[in-house]
Amino acid sequence: MSTQDKNILEFLVALISEFATHLGITQDVAYNYIRKYHGLEYYFKHYNILHTLSFEENVEDLIQVCANHGGLLR
Repeated sequence: MSTQDKNILEFLVALISEFATHLGITQDVAYNYIRKYHGLEYYFKHYNILHTLSFEENVEDLIQVCANHGGLLR
């Protein structure tokens, strides 16, 4: 695994943890929710920008992306 791939995955794990904490859900539920409502597609498509933003901004953006695709968690 390349260093860049490792960085991408480590940031994703941290972001899922922050997302879960923000919404008061488990990390498993957070991952499944983000995956189901297109958050992972968004993340991988825009990683080069997302990793420069704060976790708070990323969590809010993920919430909005998922809501735009039918997610109801808030």
